[in-house]
Amino acid sequence: MQPRSTSLTELASLFLKLGATAFGGPAAHIAMMEDEVVRRRHWLTREEFLDLLGATNLIPGPNSTEMAIHIGHRRGGWAGLLIAGSCFILPATLIVGLISWAYVRYGSLPQAEGVLYGVKPVVLAIVLQAIGRLARPALKTRWLLVLGAAAVIFSFMGVNELVILFGTGIVVAVHTTLSSGKSSRIVGIAPGFLPGISATAATAGAAAAAAPFGLWPMFLYFAKIGSVLFGSGYVLLVFLRADLVDRLHWLTEEQLLDAIAIGQVTPGPVFTTATFIGYVLSGVPGAFLATAGIFLPAFFFVAISGPLIPRLRRSPAAGAFLDGVNAASLALMAVVTVQLARAAFVDYAAMAIGIAAAGLLIRYNLNSTWLLLGGTISGLVIRMAGLHEWLRM
Repeated sequence: MQPRSTSLTELASLFLKLGATAFGGPAAHIAMMEDEVVRRRHWLTREEFLDLLGATNLIPGPNSTEMAIHIGHRRGGWAGLLIAGSCFILPATLIVGLISWAYVRYGSLPQAEGVLYGVKPVVLAIVLQAIGRLARPALKTRWLLVLGAAAVIFSFMGVNELVILFGTGIVVAVHTTLSSGKSSRIVGIAPGFLPGISATAATAGAAAAAAPFGLWPMFLYFAKIGSVLFGSGYVLLVFLRADLVDRLHWLTEEQLLDAIAIGQVTPGPVFTTATFIGYVLSGVPGAFLATAGIFLPAFFFVAISGPLIPRLRRSPAAGAFLDGVNAASLALMAVVTVQLARAAFVDYAAMAIGIAAAGLLIRYNLNSTWLLLGGTISGLVIRMAGLHEWLRM
């Protein structure tokens, strides 16, 4: 592991800021991290950033949080791992905790339509810029470009993200090995990224046993979710509905829908939905234990897989596998961007916000935090003035 080259104070400052301003889900969070650590601070090269991005896609847990943990580990050692991850999670946890208190006390959610209205188009512009910057190092050969396009097609066809990532990585590794004329087997690639993958396969679809509510069972439940969940925050919602509403009956359907809304309108990791659920179920202790349970596995998985990434990159076959995973990861980001566009461009005013944000990024290279603030203000003004009703598409 390379020596510490970034102070813990710098790591804490950056990830506290990102945790408080990163709206829009994992793709947007990762785009903002790329802007800060690659382009502005030069802490990582684009190739190193892509390697970490590929690694986060191959272990269970929240991708953007694991990306923050990886960056902290790479730049600040084990202390940096804890500082970066915790600081990225903390602002969202506090914000969700305050909203949860208001929800329990007053029985409703604060109105946030205006915030979302202006933020979503800006998020889309940020993600598109990040994809453009990462495309050249990720799709550096015609072969990788073809496989990236195939990954997009398979994703739209509904193929599981993990199958796409592993399939692309294995295809590139096999192709590289055969092209080199070596007959050695391709070994040691996947195990480094998937500690506990067999446990994931065995438990991901298992039904939660019906049980009365308790703080310890709740902590174990969220720890299990954090240990086995691949994919986006939307996959989390499938687990929560099946277990907490249908099987355990700890939440009502309405409470789950409110929890989903909280995850969408607050910055930071979508997994802080667990904070809201924990508070609704058992106040501050419940919020703390649910949050700890769902995020602790991410620190564990990054800690044991992170040191292997430079070693694997030095292996021709493993490096080729990472190249394939990186190409597929960028393709999946592109698919998420299309999905974001459907929800972001609801009328001409929203489209104008997105175009303006893209123009400012290209012309003036503005920091994404200022763009998000501008999008928030624009959205609130347009909604309060009722202009969106006149500009529907």
